[in-house]
This record gives sequence, structure tokens and C-alpha cells, in this order.
Amino acid sequence: MNPLISTQALADRMAGASSGGAAAGPLRLFDATVHLRPDVPGPYRVESGLADYLAAHIPGAAFIDLAAELSDTRSTLRFTLPGIDHLAAALSAQGLRNGDDCVVYSSTTPMWATRLWWMLRSLGFAARVLDGGLPKWRAEGRPLASGAERHDAGDFSASPQPGLWADRDEVLAAVGNPGVCTLNALTASLHSGTAEVHYGRRGHIQGSVNLPYPALLDEAGCFRSADELRPLFNAVGALARPRVICYCGGGIAATMDALALTLIGHANVTVYDGSMQEWAADPALPMATGA
Repeated sequence: MNPLISTQALADRMAGASSGGAAAGPLRLFDATVHLRPDVPGPYRVESGLADYLAAHIPGAAFIDLAAELSDTRSTLRFTLPGIDHLAAALSAQGLRNGDDCVVYSSTTPMWATRLWWMLRSLGFAARVLDGGLPKWRAEGRPLASGAERHDAGDFSASPQPGLWADRDEVLAAVGNPGVCTLNALTASLHSGTAEVHYGRRGHIQGSVNLPYPALLDEAGCFRSADELRPLFNAVGALARPRVICYCGGGIAATMDALALTLIGHANVTVYDGSMQEWAADPALPMATGA
């Protein structure tokens, strides 16, 4: 299944038309918006996107809180994965069932939708991301709703897929390994260490290369075509390596690179969940600055 669905295809799906390869079950639409606000000492503070959702969302969408519902709130690291049982229970409470046609979107950057998409993928569930998200839907003059909506409770059962999440030990073992491309999805200034903000130490994981997540999108905020994406990943060596580990600040933007790699057919992609918030906090872990 294509990991993306266009605004037109979603509108057709909502109108009862075929969605082009959708699951057989009913449509389950989720707004996964989160805001990262600049903060001191930084780099950011987390703010729920619930207020935005209540003001305007795609009709029929429920709000799902990635930070509060689908993260390990006991961890010192933001957004890290909770246990499988917790995820299955939270998704069931949100109304998800195996076989549903699940579409996720964000009202800001698509990284929040791609994070939820990757999480579901790792649980054996094939969701889709609305390409262009709410901004494109709104720009096209499509209908909006306000207030809260919820799906009836479901009975989601997880089928965990191995190899889609990496931990610090796997990332450390990949340093210097010619069979692995460790790929930083953060901006060029964060990668080089020249940005004003950082995650405790400046720079990037030693040996990693950089393909910033904004480069994956066109002027309309949609993912570039596979023919446009392939040269970008080829230029940093990702397509020449059998395995790619994507990372960022907290395992969010990395899922945009992971989706794009999936879109162009790379078969061995994983996301470092702890990312820089974990790596930079340990002075024993190797880092570098520069391009």
C-alpha cells in the first residue's frame, strides 16, 4: 500500500468512492498535531495541538495526542515508545481496529503524521499519511469541522514487526560500518553544530550524513515524487547501503526520511527512537561537527 493518500483521494473516500488500495474496513481519520515551541535552555517545549484541532479539523477526524497517549510519559526522553500493550490499549480506546482504513494527518509539519504512521507500521498496521496535511486540504477549500469528535472504541491487536526501531547500541555499532547509512533528518545547521540551539552537545552522530526533512517536500508541502526523492538519498549514500538508520532530535522528523525511503523502495529502514536527545546526553557517545 502506498504510504500516502492525496487530498482528492481522501475526499473521494469520505464520499464513499474507492480510495485506491485502501483497507476493507471503515475509515478512521486522525489528527496527530503537536507543536514544538522554542524554549530556554531548549531546544523546545512540547505543546498539544488539541486547540488547533478543536478550532478546525477534517470532518470525521478524531484527535490523538502523541505526547500524552502514545509516548512513555515515565521516560526522561520525550516521545519515546511505550510498551506494546500500552499502545494497543490506547489505539483501541481511540477506535482503531485491525483492517480499518486509517489515515493520519497534521495541521503543521507532516512529521507528526509520519511518526504515527511509522508507529502503526511497526505494530503491523498499514496506515496512510494525508499528503499535504490540513494546510493543503484547507487551501483547496475543502470542508472543515470544529469541536471534538471520537470514534467508537475498537479492539486493536498489535503484530510487532522486528527491525523498525533502533536503540543506542545498534547506532553505536553502526559507526564505521560500511553496510549501514546513519541518516540525520535535522536541518543542516543542527547537523553541522552551527545552530543556536542544540540537544546538549553540538553536531551529529559521528559518521552520519544529513538529508534535512524539509528537502523532502515540494512547495505545496507534499512529498516529492519518487523520481525526485531518489537522487536526494543517492547523493548522501543512503541507497548504496543495505541498511539505513534514520534519526533526528527525538525520533519524529526521522520518520519523514523513513517514509520517503519506503516510498522509493528501500527495504531495510529503521528509526532511532532516542535520537539526539539520548545520544547527545551521553558524553561517551561519539559526535562530530561540520558538514
